[in-house]
Amino acid sequence: MAAEADRSGDPRRSDPPAVLAAALEAYLAFDATGRVVAWNPAAARGLAEAESSTIAAARVVEALGVKMCWPVTELWLIDHDRQLLTCAARHTQPGRRLRDFAVNTLEPGAALPGRVCTSGTAHWIPDLSTDPGSPRSRAAARIGLRVAVGVPLCTSRHILGALCVYGDRVEDPEDTLLGLLSGLAAQIGQYVERRRAEELAIELARTKDEFLSMVTHEIRNPLSAITGTAALLEDELDDLTRDEQLHYLRTITRNAERLTVMAEDLLDLARLESGHLAINPAGTDLCTIIRQALQGTPTDDKNLTVTVRLPEHLELHADPHRLRQVADNLLSNAVKYTPAGGTVTVSATTDDTGQKIIWTVTDNGIGIPAAERPRRFYRASSALERRIPGTGLGLVIARTIIECHHGTIVLADHEGPGTTFVVELPTLRGRSVSST
Repeated sequence: MAAEADRSGDPRRSDPPAVLAAALEAYLAFDATGRVVAWNPAAARGLAEAESSTIAAARVVEALGVKMCWPVTELWLIDHDRQLLTCAARHTQPGRRLRDFAVNTLEPGAALPGRVCTSGTAHWIPDLSTDPGSPRSRAAARIGLRVAVGVPLCTSRHILGALCVYGDRVEDPEDTLLGLLSGLAAQIGQYVERRRAEELAIELARTKDEFLSMVTHEIRNPLSAITGTAALLEDELDDLTRDEQLHYLRTITRNAERLTVMAEDLLDLARLESGHLAINPAGTDLCTIIRQALQGTPTDDKNLTVTVRLPEHLELHADPHRLRQVADNLLSNAVKYTPAGGTVTVSATTDDTGQKIIWTVTDNGIGIPAAERPRRFYRASSALERRIPGTGLGLVIARTIIECHHGTIVLADHEGPGTTFVVELPTLRGRSVSST
């Protein structure tokens, strides 16, 4: 690393081989050939014994900062719900004041963490004071930080965030250190993904309990309507006009369909828990799917204004049945939660690159409280509390379907009443689609 010795006793500040060897030996374990085989026990324990992923992140950056003597270490994670990067953990050398450098959120692509997450590659800034166009680099230079290194937290399928370290002297890139940090980041990424999966499993179990309780309540209304209407038809069939008979038959059909939706949601929840939600991709036109869903979503009884902005075709490689399931859910939610006389807007288009489809569903209904939004895609909604029929599981299932297609679904910031759901899907044909 550094070419000259430092009298401060900092183990990073002697000749380069000694500095790197000391740092590696302090933090990692090696086999007989010198290959890195394990984390330092302190870091491993920090991950294994942590009560939550938040605590684990704090322990890891502290171990990295202390063992390798970095003045500042940070772990950033991508928050898909808010479309921001959030600082999950930060360790600072005692006595060092970070001032305006210590921000906790960043826009995608901004500063070192944003660049790493956007590109998916490691970045080394040898001299922060000369980093063009980055206010955060200039803020770092003002508090005595000089060099910065960032590596992505990756899994086999996703970029989860970035691991960033900051030093207090200008240094040129060092391949060995980049390799070390990349290896650590890979292990952290695997841990974060595993921990999120465990936390999701807990949420799914809680969601299932809530769902079963909700179904017990929700199933009574359609069953009562079916049995009551059928009994009325049996008793008074000869006295009813044809129109009255058709009215009662439609009542039975409508409530039977409600029961079918509940049964399908319960089955999909079981598939989510077992990891067997089937996805069968094929050449698909999203516009056709959305138009079919619009035709199957009744709006006349509420006198809603539905605005549709779609091109003629939007081709992608996806499961048409599952995307129709998402479309039905988003549209039925928009209609269900929008008061009579309200508006619903559906649009879809490709981005500037032509490699991504942006699909939005907007309404001016009752909206979702800000505090509830991050959890809305991970647990059943409070439809029961609002006395609005439904299982409340639609968004949980929709999120899983979209993620299996390598896409994202988020609740966008929305001015005034209502909600805006934004779905992004890749258009690349032939890209593998996951089956969770």
